[in-house]
Amino acid sequence: MKTFSILLVLLLAAVPARAEITLGLIGPLSGQYAVNGEQLRRGGVQAVADINKAGGVLGQKLKMEILDDACDPKQAVAAANRMAARGIRFIVGHYCSGSAIPSSKVMMDEGAVMVSPGSTNPRLTDEGGPGIFRVCGRDDRQGVVVADAIAKEFPGEKIALLHDKSAYGRGLADEVRKNLNARGIKETLFEAYTPGEKDYSALVTLLKQNNIGVAFIGGYHTEGGLIARQLRAAGSKAWLFGGDAFVTSEFAAIAGPAAEGMMMTFGPDPRNRKEAQTAVRSFRARGYEPEGYTLYAYAAAQVLAGAIQKAGAADPAKAIPVMHRETFHTVMGPIAFDEKGDVKSPAYMLYQWKNGKYAERDPAPPKNQAPAATGGRVICTMDMKICPGGTAVGRTGPDCAFKPCPERGK
Repeated sequence: MKTFSILLVLLLAAVPARAEITLGLIGPLSGQYAVNGEQLRRGGVQAVADINKAGGVLGQKLKMEILDDACDPKQAVAAANRMAARGIRFIVGHYCSGSAIPSSKVMMDEGAVMVSPGSTNPRLTDEGGPGIFRVCGRDDRQGVVVADAIAKEFPGEKIALLHDKSAYGRGLADEVRKNLNARGIKETLFEAYTPGEKDYSALVTLLKQNNIGVAFIGGYHTEGGLIARQLRAAGSKAWLFGGDAFVTSEFAAIAGPAAEGMMMTFGPDPRNRKEAQTAVRSFRARGYEPEGYTLYAYAAAQVLAGAIQKAGAADPAKAIPVMHRETFHTVMGPIAFDEKGDVKSPAYMLYQWKNGKYAERDPAPPKNQAPAATGGRVICTMDMKICPGGTAVGRTGPDCAFKPCPERGK
């Protein structure tokens, strides 16, 4: 019996344990941008669960280690170093550009791979090494879309470009200014504000004194919501624009009725893609709406898993070349990267807040029509829309809503 027991132990020792491949995720899980970090966390965790349910990667299960950066550069670098100390070399992160840029230096030194779901400052990939990627667009493209909208739809209005001094907010405001100036349009104000404050009355007074008709807020939704609310309370009827950091329902909760009519840029909503429908249903079944960058984080995890699978090993040196040459099928559709690590087909669209939700926006109403929040008359700018399959449908009434598209086959 003793001999049998020894043989059994030896046989069991000879059978390799089922290994795991660890992905890391770093985002703002605390602080004023925690709602955005929750988007990243939900997306990454769900992606790992779904990949494991489908068989894992290279016959192994994935697991995810998650660290908080609070959108703070120092905490971001510390988190990157902790991931490196744990031997984790495949990272989904960060959300804030101000965190991603310094963290990427650690990633490069450690030979790690990082895929950002939401860091849009061009410096991330312009200065990053071959292992730095993002599945979102860049601010130099986002700035073009904002400038186009302002130039074409609000000619002659006095423009204020506001920013929070962050890598993201200042960088995006700079891009909007550059593109406006290239069109011969000079802003009236280019003004910084301090994030984290509650009272922006001095800024509001400055905008009113300068008779600002269009204000772009380069920063995050928390301060943006307060600025919008305080502007409306002071009687300003200025049109308001923001960037992709406003894609969270928390903005509407902060701004209240002042959110109505606010415009912002964001990529095509991945919730509408057919590739995302299974994941979207899964999120909603759990009582969570996968808005904003939730599915971007999901796609980033898919890219990392796909790169490991295609490379045949969880080795960044083998995975990085694969990521630069292959196309990855994700909830956002096919994703391929250029030599810098940017997506090859970035796109930004204009969205508008209405009834506490954001949706793709029709072309702007005529100049001098007041925003919806000020009681202006609504003028529909498109009489028809084309449904999938080619059927055209018209409006249902004075609120500019379209009739529902017919079901396929009808």
